[in-house]
Amino acid sequence: MADRAPSAARRRLYLLFRIGDDRYALDAGGVAEVLGLRVLKQVPGAPAWVAGMLDRQGTAIPVIDMSALAGRGAAAAVTSTRLALVHYLSGPQAQGRLLGLILEQATETAHFDPAAFQPSGLDHPDARYLGPVLSDARGMVQAVTVDDLLPAPVRALLFPADAREARP
Repeated sequence: MADRAPSAARRRLYLLFRIGDDRYALDAGGVAEVLGLRVLKQVPGAPAWVAGMLDRQGTAIPVIDMSALAGRGAAAAVTSTRLALVHYLSGPQAQGRLLGLILEQATETAHFDPAAFQPSGLDHPDARYLGPVLSDARGMVQAVTVDDLLPAPVRALLFPADAREARP
């Protein structure tokens, strides 16, 4: 029987952030870039947690505020609040798109074994993006699943080309 790889070999890098007192983790493999806050173009008719659109080298990137999405109000505009550009797969061909996430206290990373994350035991029908949890010396950390962040109507608003491709 083959030896199992040591735990350190399975560890992945995560970008940590907070919503209130709670810690969350984004797999850094899906993070394209982390920026300071930027001025955004507003998106009329979008939910309040859609912070706007970022012009990044001529491409419009939708940005959502994770604190507002969680019902905690807009993220504080302080130096520890970051704008993370993450790879977001949408559309029938799963074409990679960038999605901006406003994250509070996103100033540290940590290595975790993905297998250490365990189901939370809760069903989050309105927050499918909330993934499994793990405990470390500082408490619980919950993984965030980027591809589950946007409900279908909001995805169609922010990525209209994908919605058109999905129509028969």
